[in-house]
Amino acid sequence: MKEFKGSLSGKDKKVAIVISRFNEAISKNLLTGAVDCLTRHGVADASIDVYWTPGSFEIPVILSNLAKKGKYDGYLALGAVIRGETPHFEYVAAEVSKGIASISISSGIPVAFGIITADTVEQAKDRAGVKSGNKGWDSAMSVIEMMDLLTQI
Repeated sequence: MKEFKGSLSGKDKKVAIVISRFNEAISKNLLTGAVDCLTRHGVADASIDVYWTPGSFEIPVILSNLAKKGKYDGYLALGAVIRGETPHFEYVAAEVSKGIASISISSGIPVAFGIITADTVEQAKDRAGVKSGNKGWDSAMSVIEMMDLLTQI
C-alpha cells in the first residue's frame, strides 16, 4: 500500500486570499489568523495577495477570475455570514458554498473554505479567534496541505 499526505510547508507557494468586507471586524481576525499561519509555514509575505469583496456572496466571482489567470497555487475564501431574521442567510451561505466548491473542482486548484456561518455574532467572533481557534488559520492549514498533496499527484 502506498499513501500520499500533504506536508505543511508553503515554501515557494503563492496564495490569494479573497475576503468579505461585510462583518469586517470578524473578517479581519480571520485574515490575521490566515496570514500568520501561511507565513509560519513558509509562504513568503510577498507571495500572499488579498482581495476584498463587498460581501461573501461576491467571493466566488473573484475566485473564478483569479483561477482562470492561474497565478496562484491556492486560494483562501474568508468571511462571515450571520443568521438574521430573514431567510437571506440560507441563500447566501448555500450559494457561496456551492460557488467555492465548484471553482475548486473545475480549476483543480485548492480553495479552502474559511467562511464562518453562524447563528449569532458571538458565535462568529468565537470561531474567528476570540475564544479559541481561528477559522482563518484552519483554512490556511488546509490549503497548505492541499497545495503540497496536489504536487504529488
